[in-house]
Amino acid sequence: MGVSKGSKTVVFMLIILLAAQGIADAAGVRSGQWSGKQAGSQPFPEAYTEIEGVLGFRGGGARNAPSYGTAEMRTYRPKVVWEKKTKSSSWGGGAGWTGQPAIVRWKPEVLQAMNVKAKFRSKPDFTEVIYASLDGYVYFLELETGEETRNPIKVGNPIKGSVSVDARGYPLLYVGEGIPENGTIGFNLYSLIDQTRLLRVNGIDSFAYRRWGAFDGSALFNRLDDTLTVGGENGLFYRVKLNTSFDPQRKTLSIKPIVSKFRYKISANAYQGIENSVAAYGDFAYFADNGGSLLAMNVRTNEPVWALPPLDDTDATIVVEAENDVPYLYTGTEVDKQGNKGYAYLRKINGLTGQVVWQAKYECLSIVGGDHPVNGGVLATPVVGKGNISDLVVFTIARYGTLGAGLMVALDKKTGKEAWRLPMKRYAWSSPTDVYDSQGNAHLLQADSGGVVSVVSARDGRVRGSLALGANIEASPAVFGDYAVVASRDGKLYGIKLE
Repeated sequence: MGVSKGSKTVVFMLIILLAAQGIADAAGVRSGQWSGKQAGSQPFPEAYTEIEGVLGFRGGGARNAPSYGTAEMRTYRPKVVWEKKTKSSSWGGGAGWTGQPAIVRWKPEVLQAMNVKAKFRSKPDFTEVIYASLDGYVYFLELETGEETRNPIKVGNPIKGSVSVDARGYPLLYVGEGIPENGTIGFNLYSLIDQTRLLRVNGIDSFAYRRWGAFDGSALFNRLDDTLTVGGENGLFYRVKLNTSFDPQRKTLSIKPIVSKFRYKISANAYQGIENSVAAYGDFAYFADNGGSLLAMNVRTNEPVWALPPLDDTDATIVVEAENDVPYLYTGTEVDKQGNKGYAYLRKINGLTGQVVWQAKYECLSIVGGDHPVNGGVLATPVVGKGNISDLVVFTIARYGTLGAGLMVALDKKTGKEAWRLPMKRYAWSSPTDVYDSQGNAHLLQADSGGVVSVVSARDGRVRGSLALGANIEASPAVFGDYAVVASRDGKLYGIKLE
């Protein structure tokens, strides 16, 4: 057991290594063990949250909601309305991959309990941007103006992933660390009442098969059973029973976390590491790993259901959509283990059985090995369409054709056949963000490695307008109404009005 810094909260690490009878029999899983196994959990709710905003990477469990509300664009000429210069670390500032902010419209009673500056506590419909940076800080900004709403949190290590806010709207913040600049690395939970750290979990763990402790994934909060779920680059799948107590009148928030961890081995896959954000639907949680396997976990029984053999490194997050109560997964691979040339595999998968419904492949280039490997293929999380693109799924593919170029493709959800394609002069790791008007018409915001944010008609792939920010954008935008927020690799956070 250990005591978290800045808190008297005890973290119970019940080191019970279980052979877990039946786990090794799950299709494709060669072995699996829990440390600190807990009782079965509640399924994830159909609606991830009832709070207004984008609370984690791509919105929640299905990872299909990077925007909240609608935007009635007329000119398709987005403009910068504010920018914020961050500090810097060995990895610079701003944000990298995946680097999506959270945007939250706090409930009034929660807002009054937090250390937000007084001028904002009395502002109607106050909406806060929470942005973790490569400089090792988490920033808090007002959505419309970019003004700091409270002091930043110094985490101390560069943050490459995306933060998560408790799905109940509680002032509880998850932050994963990306680089061990200060000699340690792990993930953290902070109280946003006073910014105290309530929990730190070390990613360098003797229980893990891999000795790399970064957390680029954005955690899920299950508001029905008070749990947190996240995957680590050490190859561990974490379930944390939080035992949260929150009293907004007394301005108190505490947790008594019980941490359990699952390690696994998949046949023909020697690689560990979960860089994508765990997706969820009902009883199931889904993730992919650095070897390119996909694994489905049953959160009621805490056992794996199925695992697919490896293709290639898969860092892009799986997106889930249900059809007739059957969850289907949309996912794409990088070109990494294949070498400097190979295929990005785009797939639709039955989430109950692991059966591949369709697969498309696109030849891509990559720079592997050396001091500066830069992968091609799919690093951007796909858009599973709604509204007038409810029949389409859109993928962004890096280093297609040449090392510097890319491709956007829209595929028919039923068949996997191309509906349209958009060649890109500069490749993108940034995820396309789907934005809808009040009539359900969809546009995509696509940022690229040249620093351009394009507005693309999602129905036909036509570029309607663009905004040049001048530096590589790896981070993925989040949208609230007609405001988008994204960061670049040159140390800046941007507020963008969609017009």
